[in-house]
Amino acid sequence: MNLLENYPINELVVGQRASYSKTLTQQDVFLFAACSGDVNPVHLDKEYAATTVFGEPIGHGMWTGALVSAAIATCLPGPGSVYRSQSLNFRHPVKIGDTVTVTLVIGEIKERVKLVTIECEAHNQDGKLIAKGVAEVIAPTEKLKINAGEVPVINIG
Repeated sequence: MNLLENYPINELVVGQRASYSKTLTQQDVFLFAACSGDVNPVHLDKEYAATTVFGEPIGHGMWTGALVSAAIATCLPGPGSVYRSQSLNFRHPVKIGDTVTVTLVIGEIKERVKLVTIECEAHNQDGKLIAKGVAEVIAPTEKLKINAGEVPVINIG
């Protein structure tokens, strides 16, 4: 089992960084469409997507946003964080097979209210900027070392 460890407010410093990476699969696109209800054919229909500026299906923009959430929840500050707000500007699409790396950088710490501002960038495997934004997170106050939840195996038929 994977062990997650957080950074409580008293361990955070401006400039502190963490990264999280994931490769977009066809199954990810199907599952994201199923759970979000976003069935735009640019994500799901190869023939339709071929007629768009992208030329092929692309991942949902908020899949990249979900990676930012995962990075905050599992890496920085980690478990016990409360994701309060997010601005996110999308710059380039993510295509099936692309690996997206989210980098988080602590920009500001308001210790009295336990609020942390985090600069967020997502790049693909070629270093191209996919998305950029700023998150506000309520940081945990206590140190945690906790087992990660287990994701069930889901088959798309």
